[in-house]
Amino acid sequence: MQIIAALQGLVTVASLDIEPTAAELDAIEQEMPLIRAEVELLDAQIMTIDRPANELDTRRIRRARNRVLVVRRELANRVSGTAASGGAA
Repeated sequence: MQIIAALQGLVTVASLDIEPTAAELDAIEQEMPLIRAEVELLDAQIMTIDRPANELDTRRIRRARNRVLVVRRELANRVSGTAASGGAA
């Protein structure tokens, strides 16, 4: 009889000891405004789950959606701007 659990333990332990790199942490930091905007949108949507949305809720959701779009655009322009600036002139 072979014991397979010991082999699975080695694979699991090795895969869980990995820390994020500095580059990954920087990427997360750059995306934090988008993450915050999406959380704000989610909060606005959660408030209207169990009841009909009134005029204030509708405005709050609309503003949150617009904020997400603005932040996504800014992030995309920042990423494309850095990629375009490194090209040959």
